[in-house]
Amino acid sequence: MPTSTPSEIAERLRRLNQQIQRAQRVPARLVLVSKTRPPEELRAAYDAGQRAFGENYVQEALAKQAELKDLDIEWHLIGPLQSNKCAQVAENFDWLQSLDRLKLVPLLASARPVHLPPLNVLIQLNIDDEANKSGCSEQEMWSLVEAILQQPRLRLRGLMAIPKPGASDLAFAQMAQLFARLQTQCVGTPDAQIDTLSMGMSDDFEAALANGASMIRVGSAVFGARV
Repeated sequence: MPTSTPSEIAERLRRLNQQIQRAQRVPARLVLVSKTRPPEELRAAYDAGQRAFGENYVQEALAKQAELKDLDIEWHLIGPLQSNKCAQVAENFDWLQSLDRLKLVPLLASARPVHLPPLNVLIQLNIDDEANKSGCSEQEMWSLVEAILQQPRLRLRGLMAIPKPGASDLAFAQMAQLFARLQTQCVGTPDAQIDTLSMGMSDDFEAALANGASMIRVGSAVFGARV
């Protein structure tokens, strides 16, 4: 059952967009994190103007997509991706923000339907080198960049990270530097459109925006705490 009314969601979304406008250093987009939220709440946010939604779990997202198929939603997978889910993601999502392993690249590319535009891809960095956390190293990132650029059914758009709490300011600055290097490296590459640095969530999005994030992922600030 929904825990927030449509009017509460709309008002929180309005306030959040005002905060983004004040804090952004570059034009920034909001991806509304909707994991565990019922479809009714996504519909309320859509009615209030939100278009991009981020899901962590493929099966949960597919169920919502079926229920909300009348809406022109831009679907982002922001959680870890298992290889056996690559085809479902390639067929049903607009963005994958959590690509972190080379073996996923050909699986995604081969499964992307030809009637759809290329799948927008972000490489997820484990910027703090945390054990048991998704994301690749900086060295692995460059191998992923090369592999993605060889696949015309994938479009490399940039980088994503989830820094550990308390270390986000330094991590955000490091991500901004890597993003700038990636942009320079890909100048003139036709299958790359390096315009997206996805970092910052409900507790730290203002710091992320101050460091040049062009996309943030926020959920509880709009939907309220999960129950």
